[in-house]
Amino acid sequence: MALGKYSRVDGKKSSSCCSTVTIVVFVALCLVGVWMMTSSSVVPINSDVASEDNKSEMKARPSESNNESNKDAGNGGNSNNAVDENSPSEEGKSKQFEDNRGDLPEDATKVDTSLSSNQEDKNNKPEDTKPEETEKTTERQEEKPEEKSEDEKKDNGQDKKEDGNEKKEDEEDTKQDGSKNESENEVKKKGDGEAQTEGKDSEAGDKQNRSDDNEEKSEEGSGDTKDGKIEKKGEEKKDQDSQQDSGEKKDQSSSESELLKETETQTGAFSTQATESKNEKDAQKSTGAQNGYSWKLCNTTAGTDYIPCLDNVEEIKNLRSTKHYEHRERHCPDNPPTCLVPLPEGYQRPVEWPTSREKIWYHNVPHTKLAEIKGHQNWVKVSGEYLTFPGGGTQFKNGALHYIDFIQQSVPEIAWGKHSRVVLDVGCGVASFGGFLFERDTLTMSLAPKDEHEAQVQFALERGIPAISAVMGTKRLPYPGRVFDVVHCARCRVPWHIEGGKLLLELNRLLRPGGLFVWSATPVYQKLDEDVEIWKAMKKLTKAMCWEVISITKDTINKVGIATYRKPTSNECYEQRSQNDPPICEDSDDPNAAWNVPLQSCMHKVPTNSSERGSQWPEQWPARLKKSPYWLLSSQVGVYGKPAPEDFAADYEHWKNVVNKSYLNGLGIKWSTVRNVMDMRAVYGGLAAALKELNVWVVNVISVDAPDTLPIIYERGLFGIYHDWCESFSTYPRSYDLLHADHLFSKIKKKCNFMALVAEVDRILRPEGKLIVRDNVETLNELESIFKSMKWEIRSTYSRDKEGLLFVQKSMWRPTEAETIVYAIA
Repeated sequence: MALGKYSRVDGKKSSSCCSTVTIVVFVALCLVGVWMMTSSSVVPINSDVASEDNKSEMKARPSESNNESNKDAGNGGNSNNAVDENSPSEEGKSKQFEDNRGDLPEDATKVDTSLSSNQEDKNNKPEDTKPEETEKTTERQEEKPEEKSEDEKKDNGQDKKEDGNEKKEDEEDTKQDGSKNESENEVKKKGDGEAQTEGKDSEAGDKQNRSDDNEEKSEEGSGDTKDGKIEKKGEEKKDQDSQQDSGEKKDQSSSESELLKETETQTGAFSTQATESKNEKDAQKSTGAQNGYSWKLCNTTAGTDYIPCLDNVEEIKNLRSTKHYEHRERHCPDNPPTCLVPLPEGYQRPVEWPTSREKIWYHNVPHTKLAEIKGHQNWVKVSGEYLTFPGGGTQFKNGALHYIDFIQQSVPEIAWGKHSRVVLDVGCGVASFGGFLFERDTLTMSLAPKDEHEAQVQFALERGIPAISAVMGTKRLPYPGRVFDVVHCARCRVPWHIEGGKLLLELNRLLRPGGLFVWSATPVYQKLDEDVEIWKAMKKLTKAMCWEVISITKDTINKVGIATYRKPTSNECYEQRSQNDPPICEDSDDPNAAWNVPLQSCMHKVPTNSSERGSQWPEQWPARLKKSPYWLLSSQVGVYGKPAPEDFAADYEHWKNVVNKSYLNGLGIKWSTVRNVMDMRAVYGGLAAALKELNVWVVNVISVDAPDTLPIIYERGLFGIYHDWCESFSTYPRSYDLLHADHLFSKIKKKCNFMALVAEVDRILRPEGKLIVRDNVETLNELESIFKSMKWEIRSTYSRDKEGLLFVQKSMWRPTEAETIVYAIA
């Protein structure tokens, strides 16, 4: 039967038995040859290596596996570098640990673009592990046709004739030829795509290397980067994360763009680890929380302007008296909030300095009451989507600069920006006085209470002018004694003359010996009965305090009068008084003690020892910035263990190196967007001094439990404040563009509520504002996780010897769920 069919193909018939046997043998040999050819490329593999998912995926796409195998062969023999998949290389291990950040040691850097040798190899050879993976895939894939051929061979042996086998053989040959051509075309396409990918990777690598080189150079000078690790993250970080998230779901039949992403993400050869990383990232994104961190909006009466220590409604209601503005003082809750303050509707990036001095976005500080009651005095006006500030004030309706220059004409020795550098402006309004003193190279700390003059300090900060919410009430202001060159009050509404001059005596504590008090108020120039009585009381009080009246003048343009007083530079006047009233403070009364210390109705003696602070006026600005204060002695031990003058000089050099070689260039900060800066744990003010040439101001915070170096900061012509970071800061939300925390978080973690400090940082930092944290790696790791849960962008990390740096940027994100703060509800 078989013979007859085969004979019809030849067009002949044969009855010879020999011919039949010959034909059968020939066909059998052909079948054996076909079987050997199809099975020659099959290499046995361990079934444990390939997952069932991969097998099923490869069945569906045999031709693409062949294409990937061909691509490996065209990549210059990368398969020679392949390693056994059950024994991953060191590079493979590195990739595995990079995806799982929880496995990293404390002093390791959790980066996407590390400068380690393993990562450099990954950047330079992004396909090193791909050929091995593809080769194995190809081997598995080529095993499938063999299985199918064996099954069909069985069926054909039972149901088909020999001529059917012949046709099957012909079809297999044709199919293989077509598959080969298709594979060659696909290889060509993928090769083109791969070339584009390599070009992009090379360009990105070059950019990264240049950026990393800058970072290495920047930190090398300050001794911060040797043998360290740096992470630079920007928008590339976001792209890599999104690509990694989808890396395990990619089909090998994906489009060219998907192949490019696959190459750029470099997730490594270990699919199980990549899957774990992806699932973790998806979980973080979907829940907005990591490691149990969850966030809620603060629901308070103050809303978007919530200041925890000034809006403690519950405690304020229970005050026995508000006669001395106790309700405007700090009343911090026992349990500080850990919620996030909401943003005003329509909030946007603040106007940059110096334009911000003249106008700000209305929606950022949506308050119009002050414009309604003070607009005629040129405080603030509403102009479309802006609030504008003509530069006026109650005492200088025609502009602050004229007023400032008039004061110097009246008192030439004030010498703005030279002799007088640091000023305290009490009852500052919207702080136009301090804002325009920048034109005279003078630094002004403006203060005003959070009162019926709606958001005046918030206006100042939004304008880029230093200010703090505070009141002269029952406690000392949080500044050391004898530090301000000038104190200014223009209709500041402070009753200086009452109760024995207790409030004016607080100014006496703050003024340097020889410092000036500039008082511009109606009692100076008006003749109303009340004004006359106040003037008489002030004249008597200032004489008893030994303040010398050096000028009383009238500004004919603004139609106001200005009286200027000088604090004595010796104790001679005190000793010659007929009455000890106001009394001299006890020797045990420390004039620098200022944290929650009640006001005292006394005066501190003027220092007479030439080596004592306050006995001499500081160097003129800017020389005083760099020179160690005369009262820092070599016999004193500095904060870092060196003799005090050497400690001071070393600190300044350190921060100059860090700023010039790292912060200005290495971190990628756009400094034109930075105006308001806070050094949350300053020591000698070195960071602020190093930033002198920029259009920024820095408030230096000295923790109440840290060495009291704040007088040194003022001596340099800088300013600062005492604070306890277990409590909220006396400023409005969204006040600062840049916060700097040098080993602050690790100290607070041992002391009080760590998460409350994180929430406070979020409160006072503007959206898109930056935070630089220098601390131990354990603290940085925890903070990185927390900031990720708050949707902040991790811009850069660096570590060495269990110490490191974390640079992050706040986002506009706010949670949707709210938490009611009971003690802050009116």
